[in-house]
Amino acid sequence: MSKKLLSNVFLALLCCFAFTSQAKASAVLIETPSGKLEGLHNTKAGVDEFRGIQYATAGRFEPPVPVTNWAGILDATKFGSHCPQAARFNLTEESLEENCLYLNVTTPDNAKRSDKLPVLVWIHGGGFVGGGSSLYRLDRLAREANIVIVSLNYRTGLFGFMPHPAIDANINGNLGLEDQRAALGWVQKNIASFGGDPDNVTIAGESAGSGSICLHLASPEAVLGMFHKAILLSGACLQQIPTLEQALADPIWEAVSHNPKDSSRKFRCPVPGDKDYSDQASLACLKHQSVSDLLQAQTYEAGNRLLSFVPVTGNKTVPRSFHEAVESADIMKVPMIMGGATNELRLYVAYDVLGDNGTKTKYPVTLDNVNQYYLPAFYGTDTTINQKILQRYFGDATNPTNLNGATLGSMLSSYNPHVGINNCLYLQTANALTGVAGMPPIYQFEFSDPNALVLGVGLAPGKDPGFELGAVHSSILNYLFPNFSNTMAINAPDLPPASDELASQMIAYISRFMRGDEDFSGLPVKWDAYDGSQASPASEKVLVFKPGEIGSYNAYGGLDPESTAAHQCAFWASLYPN
Repeated sequence: MSKKLLSNVFLALLCCFAFTSQAKASAVLIETPSGKLEGLHNTKAGVDEFRGIQYATAGRFEPPVPVTNWAGILDATKFGSHCPQAARFNLTEESLEENCLYLNVTTPDNAKRSDKLPVLVWIHGGGFVGGGSSLYRLDRLAREANIVIVSLNYRTGLFGFMPHPAIDANINGNLGLEDQRAALGWVQKNIASFGGDPDNVTIAGESAGSGSICLHLASPEAVLGMFHKAILLSGACLQQIPTLEQALADPIWEAVSHNPKDSSRKFRCPVPGDKDYSDQASLACLKHQSVSDLLQAQTYEAGNRLLSFVPVTGNKTVPRSFHEAVESADIMKVPMIMGGATNELRLYVAYDVLGDNGTKTKYPVTLDNVNQYYLPAFYGTDTTINQKILQRYFGDATNPTNLNGATLGSMLSSYNPHVGINNCLYLQTANALTGVAGMPPIYQFEFSDPNALVLGVGLAPGKDPGFELGAVHSSILNYLFPNFSNTMAINAPDLPPASDELASQMIAYISRFMRGDEDFSGLPVKWDAYDGSQASPASEKVLVFKPGEIGSYNAYGGLDPESTAAHQCAFWASLYPN
């Protein structure tokens, strides 16, 4: 053995010894078609972990290029950087690193290459403007479900989802989705070396991750063979998103390039009407700005628009909308788990009450703020409709009773047409899918643990909006990924005992689903396939995940618009029939 090799081994051992003292881990070596990897054997967690594996490179506003095979042993003991993003909600962390297309793989520590374990690929949320793969501990899912799990980074915000007339029209506005597909390609090539089955891949995601999956489902010609099942958490596929043509006609890139209302803008790139403008000159200018200056511009624009940076349809990446995919049956026909949390949007009401929003403005839940801010933001400016909503939920539009952050948040969580995070839209999505000929089973759920962790997890430490939170948006994540805190510290408290037991039960259901078990025998209750439809939407087969009370119910409510049962979806359908 050469001195250089001995030195490298010694340094590696020192590194591993240092890590062992903190996480009881040691080195583990694996050989893949792309090359050799040195990861971590985490004895305490019962898993092997391979971190920070670069699956692609990409220039700014350019498509991802899969990595070539590497020589030697790749260090896979440290996470790669998250993609560029601003800190949000006084909670999440900034990243200024564009070299960010990394993924992580975690396996049960007894997994063998010949095992062919089910594979779960996790696509993180973050409103299409943030998030990252290293926020999630993968060990519990890998160990308890006995699966191989992969988490990945993808470009977000203006770097991943900002259409511009000089970007290749085939991928314009959808670079983040192209990144995800590059990672799925890496999985197909390499996952068998980790003991995973490339022919049994489940893609899973929450919030924007779920929204991403919706668009992969609607693009079968682009993703065929990349995955075989899907788990969609808190993201409805029928949410309207713009076409590329519509996005270019309402160009946020112009506002990013030059917004005279933003007095703190540190750069100016040419926009139509400038004498030096051309599409190419504009993009070249944006390519030369610093990441921090672009993020500052992005944050300003995102504060003025709801869901400012989202994928688009109508190009090669996403040829059709989800509506069109369902109507034409031109859709990935794979088994699915779908659903969300009972009180999703109480979290966003809390952000607004605390001023932890894009504009840093506090909006207490008063009648004036509800009429002037909350209702227009979530339901539009039709005052006739908005008054009907107030009348329905609070008895009197001019003198409402029991109007507070919790009740307002619950109303928004039942339905709103502007944010695809609501229970009636989850059900509408499932109802539409069950009408597609040849569609495999869909398993619908609702997460409803009233003791879900939110303070210091979904909200910044020390922040309390002063109203009941419970099962809000993203609170399900702690049940799959222990100690999820929206930060790389991963330091949220452990779940209470009853909630922790629920987490194990949820993981057991997911494990059975990934293995194609439609019986679910031995679990608290049988999870029947969803049987709602557009003609008969009020199915009784929505499984509620609640400590000690797992069971099925009719989440839609009564078919009469006057019914106040469950999420009152018939009432909402009478106001928003499309």
